Amino acid sequence: MSTSDDTLIPKVPVGEAVDSGIDWINDNLEWLLDGITAVMSFLIDGITDLLLLPPPLVLAALFTLLALLVRSWGFAVFTLIGTLLIISMEMWEPAMETLSLVLVATVVAVIVAVPVGILAARNDAVSAFVRPILDFMQTMPAFVYLVPVVIFFGIGVVPGVCATIVFALPPGVRLTELGIRQVDGETVEAGEAFGGTPWQILQGIQLPLGLPTIMAGVNQVIMLALSMAVVAGIVGAGGLGGEVVQSISTLDVPQGVEGGLAVVILAIFLDRTTGAIGQPTGRSLLAVLKSRKGDSGRAAVASV
Repeated sequence: MSTSDDTLIPKVPVGEAVDSGIDWINDNLEWLLDGITAVMSFLIDGITDLLLLPPPLVLAALFTLLALLVRSWGFAVFTLIGTLLIISMEMWEPAMETLSLVLVATVVAVIVAVPVGILAARNDAVSAFVRPILDFMQTMPAFVYLVPVVIFFGIGVVPGVCATIVFALPPGVRLTELGIRQVDGETVEAGEAFGGTPWQILQGIQLPLGLPTIMAGVNQVIMLALSMAVVAGIVGAGGLGGEVVQSISTLDVPQGVEGGLAVVILAIFLDRTTGAIGQPTGRSLLAVLKSRKGDSGRAAVASV
C-alpha cells in the first residue's frame, strides 16, 4: 500500500539510467571493449604460461631465493614451506593463474593510482574531485562490480581482472596522496631554495621520503586484488577463486580449505616481498643540491 511519502517523493530511475548507459557503451564502444579483452587475455595468458613453464619445484626455489634476497632467512623458509605445501595440495596451477591475475591487476592499478595520487597531492582541486569518487568505489560492495563487467566482457578471466582493478584502485590513490603530502614542507622549501625544479623535487625528495606510505598503498592494492580475485571466481575467472567457488557449490570442505590456504600463503608472500621495497635508499635531491652548491661556492672562493 502506498503512503503519503510515496506520492510526495517521486521515484528517481537511477537503475534505469545506469542500464541505459551500459547499453549505450555496448552499442557504441564495442571496439574498446574488444581491445581491452584482447589485451587483458594476452597479458594474463602470457604470464600464466610463463609461470607454468618451469617445473613447480624450480619456481618454488626461485621464490625462496627472492624471499631471501629481499627479506630474511626466516621469510625464505616460510616461502619454501608454503610453496611446497601448495604443490603438495595440487593447487600450484590455480595458484599461478591467480598470481598472474593479481600481477596484471596490481600493475594496472598502480600505473593509474600513483599518477592520480601525485596529482591530487599537488592540486587541492583534483583532490576534492577525486575523494568522493574513491569513497564511492570503496563503499560499493565487491559483488556489485561483477554485474557491469559481466555485461561488458561476458564470463571468464577478463571481467574478473577488470573488476579487480577497479576494486583495488582506491587505496593506491589515497596512500600515494598521503605519502606526498606528509613530506615535511621545510624540506620541500629547502629543495626549492637550492634551485630544484618541481619534477626534481618530486623525484628526489617527495617520492623517496613518501615511499614507505606509497608502498603501503601498493600492499593494500595487492591484498584487495587477491580478495577480489577469489570473488571473481564466481564469473569464471578461474584460479584459486574458481576452486573456492567450486567447493562452495559442491560443499567440498577439503577443496575449500586448501584453496583458501593457498590464497593466504600467496598473500603473505606478496605482502612481505613488496613491503621490503618500502624503505627509501640513496641520497635525496636536497643532499645532492647542497653538495653542488658547496662545490660551486668553493670554486668561487678559489677563483678569487
